[in-house]
Amino acid sequence: MSQPTDHSAPLDELRRRRAELRQSMGLVEFTIAAPIREDPSRWLDAVTRAWQELEEDFTDHIEVTEGPKGLYRDLETTAPRVSRRVNRLIAEHQGLQDQFAEIRGVIDAGVTDASGATRLRELATHLLATLAKHRQRGSDLVWEVYAFDVGGEN
Repeated sequence: MSQPTDHSAPLDELRRRRAELRQSMGLVEFTIAAPIREDPSRWLDAVTRAWQELEEDFTDHIEVTEGPKGLYRDLETTAPRVSRRVNRLIAEHQGLQDQFAEIRGVIDAGVTDASGATRLRELATHLLATLAKHRQRGSDLVWEVYAFDVGGEN
């Protein structure tokens, strides 16, 4: 008889990474909402720093979920019935990466006025909402398979 697999260590790591991703999402939300004031370059510097952290945390998220020892492989092994939902989450990663790239292009081009800031805010807000929904679908799937609340809102 085989021993049940202990998923607690990888899931604890996932919980930690989710908390980091949520924190960086909050920082982006805070910085894009700040007023531009007289100097758009100062506003953009703050947004750029926050955005870079979010990009790094999202890259880590993909590695933890899609990597060779990633969560998605384990989910499919443990519960093959969820493979369609896992594939949807993987596809969402590509769409999110495309959004990240578009926003990075706007940041790299620079924001010199309120209309540029408005465009950046709209794109970033849309990405944050999409990412929040993605995170929730992943959390729901982990709960369904392992009855483990990854939370990440500590």
